[in-house]
Amino acid sequence: QKRSVVPKHVFDVMDKLPESTHPMTLFCTAVLALQTESVFAKAYAKGVNKKDYCDYVYEDAMNMIARLPRVAAYIYRKKYKNSVHIEPDHKLDWAANLAHMMGYEEFDVKRLMRLYMTIHVDHEGGNVSAHATHLVGSALSDPYLSFCAGMAGLAGPLHGLANQEVLHWIMDLKENLGGGLPTEQQIEEYIKKTLAEGKVVPGYGHAVLRKTDPRFAAQQDFYRNYIKHDDICEIVQMIYKVAPPILESTGKIKNPWPNVDAHSGALLTHFGIHEHDFYTVLFGVSRALGVMA
Repeated sequence: QKRSVVPKHVFDVMDKLPESTHPMTLFCTAVLALQTESVFAKAYAKGVNKKDYCDYVYEDAMNMIARLPRVAAYIYRKKYKNSVHIEPDHKLDWAANLAHMMGYEEFDVKRLMRLYMTIHVDHEGGNVSAHATHLVGSALSDPYLSFCAGMAGLAGPLHGLANQEVLHWIMDLKENLGGGLPTEQQIEEYIKKTLAEGKVVPGYGHAVLRKTDPRFAAQQDFYRNYIKHDDICEIVQMIYKVAPPILESTGKIKNPWPNVDAHSGALLTHFGIHEHDFYTVLFGVSRALGVMA
């Protein structure tokens, strides 16, 4: 909390950008603007001993992680809530405070934000955002510059937009099948139609995992424990039941099981966070924990 104060110039820079600016562009811009605060960059310029680099990088990493929820919430309120901003509540934890500053006071939204921030941390070098952060950091670029590079990668449609694409596919499925809750057989037919058109079923498959993503399972548990019923979430459950056998039968897919993205958009939508373009910013705030570590 002591580290979480964001300098005024960071907000000023975001406010100068056009209203149409994408949330991820605002997020990357804000991270770059925060770079003025880098203690590592200042120490390196003074010629600090190589053995002490880690201490300064640690300070930068902690400072940035502390400030990102404030930055993300500012972007959300600027883009979607007429720039009516909400001050942080320092009685709340890191993730719950983000929900509060976005304007969501319901306890289960804060609970969901804790889950979301935990399951999107991933730091392994194989994914674009983690790899880009590590790569730029290897040049001794400070944590702000390195993280910004990672976020530029996360903004790509083949990386951070996956949960949006899942949601759009489910919405299209729902609309095509009459708007209500479809049957499992209707979903099977829709999946086969998607594959026949040379498209993928978004949210299924993973570069590393060869079973159901445990982060998907964690979201299933959240749905069962705290929501009970929601049409979109029910469709997610039905897809989970019928999609793997169909995908497996093609003989072309190494992993027919769902990944983290197959469920996350549905949970956010349930609680009224409908702004799909913003989901990647939430993803980015979480990823900071992994890549900065």
